[in-house]
Amino acid sequence: MGAPKKPLLLILLIFSDFFVREILAEGVTKEGAKQLRDEVREMFYHAFDGYMKHAFPRDELKPLSCGGEDTLGGYALTLIDSLDTLALLGDRERFATSVEWIGKNLRFDINKTVSVFETTIRVLGGLLSAHLIASDYNTGMRIPSYDDELLHLAEDLARRMLPAFDTPTGIPFGSVNLMHGVDENESKITSTAGGGTLTLEFGVLSRLTNDPIFEQVTKNAVRGLWARRSRINLVGAHIDVFTGEWTQKDAGIGTSIDSFYEYLLKAYLLFGDEEYLFIFQEAYRAAMLYLYNDPWYVEVNMNSAALVWPLFNSLQAFWPGLQVLAGDIEPAIRTHAAFFSVWKRYGFTPEGFNLATFNVQQGQKSYPLRPELIESTYWLYKATRNPRFLDAGRDMLASLQYGARCTCGYCHITDVEFHQQEDHMESFFLAETVKYLWLLFDLAAGPDNLVENGPYKSSNLRQETYSSDSGFCPGLSHGQRYGISYVASEGSLEDESSSTTQVAVVQDSPALVISNYSSDSPPSDVDEDPDHHKEPKEDQGVPLLEIEAPRIVNGTHGDVIEG
Repeated sequence: MGAPKKPLLLILLIFSDFFVREILAEGVTKEGAKQLRDEVREMFYHAFDGYMKHAFPRDELKPLSCGGEDTLGGYALTLIDSLDTLALLGDRERFATSVEWIGKNLRFDINKTVSVFETTIRVLGGLLSAHLIASDYNTGMRIPSYDDELLHLAEDLARRMLPAFDTPTGIPFGSVNLMHGVDENESKITSTAGGGTLTLEFGVLSRLTNDPIFEQVTKNAVRGLWARRSRINLVGAHIDVFTGEWTQKDAGIGTSIDSFYEYLLKAYLLFGDEEYLFIFQEAYRAAMLYLYNDPWYVEVNMNSAALVWPLFNSLQAFWPGLQVLAGDIEPAIRTHAAFFSVWKRYGFTPEGFNLATFNVQQGQKSYPLRPELIESTYWLYKATRNPRFLDAGRDMLASLQYGARCTCGYCHITDVEFHQQEDHMESFFLAETVKYLWLLFDLAAGPDNLVENGPYKSSNLRQETYSSDSGFCPGLSHGQRYGISYVASEGSLEDESSSTTQVAVVQDSPALVISNYSSDSPPSDVDEDPDHHKEPKEDQGVPLLEIEAPRIVNGTHGDVIEG
């Protein structure tokens, strides 16, 4: 009688495991999502009220000491950056009061040298989005007394940044003085993200003011960067805006490059400009061929594709969300699972995680409340409705509540291994991190959610898909289509023909077009570049970190099963 006990026990364990998986798979219920959404709302007001009470009108809150600091220009940065989140939460009174204060008190004729990139995405973007909300009846947040004050401020600010674009390449300086223009001793070196992440805000401003100059200069900057790509369609991290020479030739999807890719796709979605789409197709295909080491992404030499940096850095975490917008769901799910495994290991994502040593990268142990992984979680839940992404959101919310919450707001984490807090709170915490958490749980709370049924319906986005028989020719390279060729270092390029890529169109993608790539394809048409022989930043002999990736059952809208 004793013999059958082991098989019976095994059967019980198997079925108990099945039922546990079923319970976990159900994830967050609609009622639970509403409670989590309310918790995120409370999180926002804990930090926003702390800022308004202890830091306003300085740029950012010091959440441990309950003070303020000027980090960008000294013009109430956190308030400007938070305006659309106030509107999203339906706080008409605070939104209207904030818009009125900014319209009456904010001025940019100040002797301050500011980052063109940060000022554009945080201040210019904040002013423009709030203007659109405050001036439109359909948003439910229109302010009757509003008279385009924020639009006038945005135009004034953008004109003060225009001198930064006066370079031989069209790629802007990294910084500009708001009163005097570019400083005499300003560095001529800028990042690819810094030069290529301006098109959305400047493009919207051109349309609102009917002045094409803003869109023209930012589009020229993108063209200037892309014209200097390598033969294998990769871009480096830093470039000289006068000579067009790459000063750092490491290509990746993270630090210094990340939002270059993001704004290419989003500029097409927002403006319908096929040139942005075409550049994105070529750039995305190259990234998936040379940077993708399923499910991770590495940094390689932009010319030779030789590995130089086996590192996950936290800014890469936007990529799965971008892939959702592009319709490439399956690799997005696998990469998100890998990135989230790092969060689960430490409670946060460090700025750098070494894929060779499986440890936090030395000197990159902090988590400055970044939103990228949460943003990707939101987009993946929106695309798949898989509850695992709600579970991930709940875990990330819990980490922030228990590890980052402090006296007057939420603190930077200086060391993810020991959860040490630092007395600083970036404006993007309220503008992005909290916003995407709220959107995630709002989406799961029921059919009356704001995203699908509010004033900002997803159907407002352009959803066209181009095919080769509809006037879009996938066989042409960007240079052939738009007359932009390589601007190469002397003697470094012999023939541009190798840059031509065949681009296939995915007709059934939820948004766009995906290049026909294969991560198994070996690098081809690569240049031998002397820089790729330099000593690597870390050991490269250890295999990349392997984390079990999910198996896809139904790539676009189906369930994900642990494999």
